[in-house]
Amino acid sequence: MSLVIDEHRGYVSDLHRLAAYEAAISSVVREGDVVLDLASGTGILGLLACRAGASRLYSIDDGGVIALARKISCTNGFSDRTTFLKGFSTRVELPEPVDVVVADQIYGLGFEAGIIECFADARRRFLKPGGRFIPESIDLHLALLDDAALFAQVQTWASNPCGFNFNPALETAANSVYMVKLQPSSLLSSSAAAVSFDLTHAPAKLLRGEVVLQAARAGVAHGLGGWFNAQLAPGIRMTNSPLCAERINRPQVYLPIDSPVPVNQGDSVNVRISIAPLDNLATWTVEIPSAERLYRQSTFKGMLLPEEDLLRARPDFVPRLNRHGLARQAVLALCDGSRSRAQLEQELATRHPDLFPSLTDASNSVSQVLGKYVE
Repeated sequence: MSLVIDEHRGYVSDLHRLAAYEAAISSVVREGDVVLDLASGTGILGLLACRAGASRLYSIDDGGVIALARKISCTNGFSDRTTFLKGFSTRVELPEPVDVVVADQIYGLGFEAGIIECFADARRRFLKPGGRFIPESIDLHLALLDDAALFAQVQTWASNPCGFNFNPALETAANSVYMVKLQPSSLLSSSAAAVSFDLTHAPAKLLRGEVVLQAARAGVAHGLGGWFNAQLAPGIRMTNSPLCAERINRPQVYLPIDSPVPVNQGDSVNVRISIAPLDNLATWTVEIPSAERLYRQSTFKGMLLPEEDLLRARPDFVPRLNRHGLARQAVLALCDGSRSRAQLEQELATRHPDLFPSLTDASNSVSQVLGKYVE
């Protein structure tokens, strides 16, 4: 069962998202431009680029939805100028440089869906000198939260499910990032842009920010709420802010603290955040001087690290392929341009009958290789 079509239904039915991208693409794409649509999905952004005057469009997506995008492009009369490339953009080659790169790889805080990495690669390998990006930059906004229901989710592990002690999970839970739908009434302070990064240039490997949030009313602080504000083009912005009536349908983020703390109206709260996008790691520090409280949270402490995985990460670990690795190695070696798929499946089943008792089993394994590593 696939949920892909319903996921993309959400994207194309988000009128605020479509209006923002339509305005940005109309502003940025010029007649005759060559445009690249990264992680294109059903291709709606590419269609907008063609309508804005793009002479050629390269549409890249690694999912099966690219088959639907081809049909949609043809139905709308743009197949003659559109080239679809299935794969990860970092592994794809283009026959020419492009004038504009457009993508909607923006989620919760703005960086989680990989837009920084995708744009860095596109800037280096695909973009013409003086080329343009949509979006251009992203701001990460933070606000103090008073939301006991959200904190209760973190504390679920202290409820002794079925009478068992699950307290070891509390540290992990308190150092995890939660995708949520924030209510404006939960905000205990105004928001502030803690981190900003310009996608037209190479952002730093470590993004850092520091803000002072002031409690707008008395309440109980349960952590931080976060969201993004993206500049798609000059004067055209898109956000998932709970304070914006024209927000797009993307979740916001809850960054918890270890324990609730009362605050009074006017209390200052010092917040520091650092993000390592390539490692998908975030660290946030919340200092409340009036309560003499300091919280240091990090998704590193929230990572689940089994001993087996830690052992494999040691510099002195000597790896050796297991049976499934040897089978995968065999398939790769057999893809030398001289055998058909049917021959690959038969050879794999013959060499590893314990792993692949039927040709169907061998076919599934071969599919995994052919979908990633062959042309």
